[in-house]
Amino acid sequence: MSIYVGNLSYQVEQDDLRRVFEEYGTVKSVQLPVDRETGRVRGFAFIEMAEEAHETAAIEALDGAEWMGRNLKVNKAKPKENRGSSGGGGGRGGWNNDRGDRGYSSRGGRGGGY
Repeated sequence: MSIYVGNLSYQVEQDDLRRVFEEYGTVKSVQLPVDRETGRVRGFAFIEMAEEAHETAAIEALDGAEWMGRNLKVNKAKPKENRGSSGGGGGRGGWNNDRGDRGYSSRGGRGGGY
């Protein structure tokens, strides 16, 4: 199991998160996703702790707590959804089509992707 931490400051670093969550038990890992284009932290993280009891204690203590000027959103992480391999666009036009119109299919109707 893993913990989702949202509404993080864009200045947060992995060591900051590790220190906060270690107050509730042993932290096994910290994942702090970064935007590929900007290199900026995306504002959320995933924390894995050694024991479920430690995760529960951290969630109860930190959900809604103010940290680095923001109210944290802390809960059990949900399993990643399988989004398939369609690549978006809904299969009916979408972003790339022969007219160049954003969101309209070549058949003149409104495309998917919105």
